[in-house]
Amino acid sequence: MTLPLYQVDAFTDHVFAGNPAAVCPLQEWLPADTMQAIAAENNLAETAFFVPRAGTAAEYELRWFTPAVEVALCGHATLATAHVLFRHLGATAAELTFHSKSGPLHVRQQPHTGRLTLDFPAQPPQPLTQHPDGLIDGLRATPLRILAGPDLIAVFDTEAEVRALRPHMQHLAKVEYRGIIVTAPGSGEIDFVSRFFGPRVGVPEDPVTGSAHTQLVPYWAERLGKTELRARQVSARGGDLWCELRGERVLMSGAAVTYLKGEIEW
Repeated sequence: MTLPLYQVDAFTDHVFAGNPAAVCPLQEWLPADTMQAIAAENNLAETAFFVPRAGTAAEYELRWFTPAVEVALCGHATLATAHVLFRHLGATAAELTFHSKSGPLHVRQQPHTGRLTLDFPAQPPQPLTQHPDGLIDGLRATPLRILAGPDLIAVFDTEAEVRALRPHMQHLAKVEYRGIIVTAPGSGEIDFVSRFFGPRVGVPEDPVTGSAHTQLVPYWAERLGKTELRARQVSARGGDLWCELRGERVLMSGAAVTYLKGEIEW
């Protein structure tokens, strides 16, 4: 059996940067354990699988797998999937809709910038009064404040502190959240920076995490008093996002580039 495979660098305009995702177009779903095995073999933060939705145009069912588990929401692999459809598979609609475990997700082309815009549900985090077990030992640093949404958010005072973190992954894996986001104010045109650690789901550090920004954008929008924000994830590969809080939705725009096209055989 053969299966098409694309690898796309998301939230960047050049290869070897941003966040790599594998994308597998399907005509019908494979067994979940087969998709999980493919994701483990790809050994990227996410592998996306999509199936056209019967009786509709420009609508698809979409699922995402890390090397270890299926997840309910992934931004960069959604961006990568839309890029594959627009760039390689002939999609001509101005907007694509992906039906997922997190509800309908929309991706629009921005012809003037060359970026794609994700339209995701906002997930405002809530303050925590106590540090969860394993967090301080894992980060090897003490944040100013802690918030919680689907992920745990540790807020620091400066970008330099975020960049300097060298976490102890075994300790971080004990924190009972999908991932740990660290964030701080940015400088110049960048409103805020972040990093994302997910050892609990098989992703020690994710280079650029769209789903994290569904939590970060509501927080920073309130803190900074503005709804349009420029974000940068300061991982080794790095990536840039143009964000907007629009009511209960977060818009995130970024570029994407194809790294490879091939086939899986088994």
